[in-house]
Amino acid sequence: MEGFIQAVEVFSAWLWGIPMMAVLVVTGVFLSFRLRFFQVKYIGYIIKQTLGKIFSKEELGEGTISPFQALTSALASTLGAGNIAGVSVAIYYGGPGAVFWMWVVAMMGMATKFTETVLSLKYRERNEEGEYVGGPMYYMTKGLGWRWLGIWFALAFIVELFCSIMVQSNSIAGNMAESFGVSEYLVGLGAMLFVGVVVIGGIKRIGKVTEKMVPIMALLYTLGVVIIIVMEIDKLPSVIWLILRSAFVPMAPIGGFMGASLAAVLRWGFARGVYSNEAGMGTAPIAHATASTDHPTRQGLWSVTEVILDTLACTATAFAVLISGIWTSEIAAVNPSSLAALSFGRYFGNLGSGLVALSLFLFVITTVLVLVFYAEKQVEFLFGLKAAKLSRYVYIAAIYIGAVGGAKVLWHFLDISLAMIVIPNVLVLLLLSKEVVELKNEFFYTGGRYYLKDKTKG
Repeated sequence: MEGFIQAVEVFSAWLWGIPMMAVLVVTGVFLSFRLRFFQVKYIGYIIKQTLGKIFSKEELGEGTISPFQALTSALASTLGAGNIAGVSVAIYYGGPGAVFWMWVVAMMGMATKFTETVLSLKYRERNEEGEYVGGPMYYMTKGLGWRWLGIWFALAFIVELFCSIMVQSNSIAGNMAESFGVSEYLVGLGAMLFVGVVVIGGIKRIGKVTEKMVPIMALLYTLGVVIIIVMEIDKLPSVIWLILRSAFVPMAPIGGFMGASLAAVLRWGFARGVYSNEAGMGTAPIAHATASTDHPTRQGLWSVTEVILDTLACTATAFAVLISGIWTSEIAAVNPSSLAALSFGRYFGNLGSGLVALSLFLFVITTVLVLVFYAEKQVEFLFGLKAAKLSRYVYIAAIYIGAVGGAKVLWHFLDISLAMIVIPNVLVLLLLSKEVVELKNEFFYTGGRYYLKDKTKG
């Protein structure tokens, strides 16, 4: 059995190296050209119609929750340990230049996430309780008539989510035990109860919780970074220049930093840009499908904003790590994933390290919250609403099992099961991209409606 597990780990590491990275990056580039880089051309309009409308009470169309609640629900899944620990590791192994390529790939990912969100809205439907449901399994079934692929996606996603929930909850428990000395059993019980109470209330309760928690946790962490930048404002120009310069040349060793070849710079930058925002992975469209909107493209704009906000969170970590200089210290080699915590600790002492630990806890607990909802929707697609409501208790129990380190043998299949949902999802995005182009053009070029109407209103 041990030999089999090792083989799975080796294959997973290879698969999620160049092969899957290439699939996701090439898809993002293709869709960006197909959509004529609308994410750049209309960036001002996108921000105005999303972040500028957060407090708007305007009703735009049918849906279960508000567009902002759908955004924060999707962000709850996207924002996670990767925004803090993942970026730290990318800088340690890829150097400052990796941050630049993270930005580039994230821009391409906006087109991918826009595409899957628009399709999810186009092919969504109402369940027995009148709530809107959608996602890759629906546009695979209704868009191409490939229900067999929708079933494959849902089954693979159930496996992936079960593993992911356990891994994420174990991360929460380990983080709280290390930072605050809290028992893993107690953390697991608390996390299970919190998620259970919220998830049992359905997407409406999830939306109400995430619309409060996600902005607070993001602002709390970002505020800490802003204070660091203000304290070291004279270093900011040189850090930005270091990021740009290091993106195109190998990085020589400095102190505890071992140096990075250009290939390493690209690899780690691409990896962080691809994996952080989850574009192409089929997760966020499930949340966005529940939004109230008058056109699929309009909610697609919110998904673009989702990638922007996720990338800003990654950038905040990068600036904290680079400005502090901790990435070149000898201690960086001991645990590269802790560079953000060490950077905050340098400026704020134990309070700073505690802030990062708290941010990690909030990022991950909200991720688990939405993962349980995603899992429930897969069961609903396969077996109906009653089965879905029963399945939520299995996933809630998985939170405790993962927190205390149970069923670890299943964790090794996380990456493979993720590839089993990404590959079919990306294939369908490419096959249905023409429909997305048509919907985008309808939104932006229809006289007196949507974009042109918004521009007239100013």
